[in-house]
Amino acid sequence: MGRAFEYRRASKEKRWDKMSRIFPKLGKSITVAAKEGGSDPELNAKLRTAILNAKAQNMPKDNIDAAIKRAAGKDAETFVEVNYEGKGPHGVLVFVECATDNTTRTVANVKSYFNKAGGSVVPTGSLEFMFSRKAVFEFEKSDNINIEELEFELIDAGLEEIDTEDDMIYAYGDYTNFGSLSKAFEEKGIEIKKASLKRIPTTPVEFTEEQLVDIEKMLDRIEDDEDIQAVFTNIA
Repeated sequence: MGRAFEYRRASKEKRWDKMSRIFPKLGKSITVAAKEGGSDPELNAKLRTAILNAKAQNMPKDNIDAAIKRAAGKDAETFVEVNYEGKGPHGVLVFVECATDNTTRTVANVKSYFNKAGGSVVPTGSLEFMFSRKAVFEFEKSDNINIEELEFELIDAGLEEIDTEDDMIYAYGDYTNFGSLSKAFEEKGIEIKKASLKRIPTTPVEFTEEQLVDIEKMLDRIEDDEDIQAVFTNIA
């Protein structure tokens, strides 16, 4: 996939390797899910997924339990989920998903990250058509898993595509089929390592390694912000 891809992957892994950044974000996603749909993961698919992803990042059980309890507390913060869209260095398109208790603070911060990088925030909805929202499930390869058979068996659950990379398998479906696919994997006894809703660019763009350096600097600033839950770009 080229040096540019390797640079981007190494840089992203370096950013997300900092537990001091990722644990607060994971905790917030758990709290938001529990507040919306209840504290029982068996009855709350969104919470079940948030817990799954937290465990995949080795988040301690005490932290997970504390995040769930915060949702039921009398003084629980009320988080609002909001999205922002923008154009960054070299024309890169960026979709930012947030969970915040203060939208005034969050939008000011997001605008500053784009402005400092020579970009700008664009009106909400401007980039929606540039990304496809997909449910993505990641699990390990196994001798017990026949990919062709699995693809056929999961079509009715909404599976669109299966891809492999190294020792991992990636299953994709429309975001509206997240629940049905999640249930199908559970019924088949397949242990999902990570499940998420991603925004995949409809027209990915190749950037040079030099351009990616500028882009990654801006993404670093954005992802450092605890209000930011996920960032998607049109980088190929």
